[in-house]
Amino acid sequence: MARDMESRPRRVVVLGTTGAGKSTLSGRLAELLGVEHVELDAFQHGPNWTPRPREEFAARVAAVAELPGWVVDGNYASRVGDVLWPLADLVVWLDLPLWVLLPRLVRRTTRRIRSRTMLWGVNQERWSGLFGRESLLLWAVQSHPRQRAELPPRLADLRRRGVGVVRLTSGRAVDRWFADFARSAAG
Repeated sequence: MARDMESRPRRVVVLGTTGAGKSTLSGRLAELLGVEHVELDAFQHGPNWTPRPREEFAARVAAVAELPGWVVDGNYASRVGDVLWPLADLVVWLDLPLWVLLPRLVRRTTRRIRSRTMLWGVNQERWSGLFGRESLLLWAVQSHPRQRAELPPRLADLRRRGVGVVRLTSGRAVDRWFADFARSAAG
């Protein structure tokens, strides 16, 4: 059964390569909709960037799925794509070009390192996160084309199931879409 997208969505998934602005947009959407903002990275990363057990991640995702409303940001398609995405009223894919993402990642990570920002209350980014073995820049370069190949058919399937899907390909498009969304949500 198709969902009525004229009504205000209560469950939103925001996807995109690291640095695309998922958390920023998700936080704004959650506040606007009056629902919980969930960062999947908080479910994944334990202290010292240690991956949390898959069972714990799955249990936390299952608990979110039971909530009446949420905005979830993060990809983890193989772990949540079949659980959360079909429950969503709306999926927003931030498909920004690499030439936009990479400088954003450098600025964001540098700012977090210098300010010693705590992420999910347990971790701080380090210079090795930009230039080391587990570089965010390398991750973005590798995951960006993979998302562009894998997401379109999955999102098309969600559309057929009645889930609203939006693909935004520039920062300006994100800003315009959010402004329009906020106006329609207020009306």
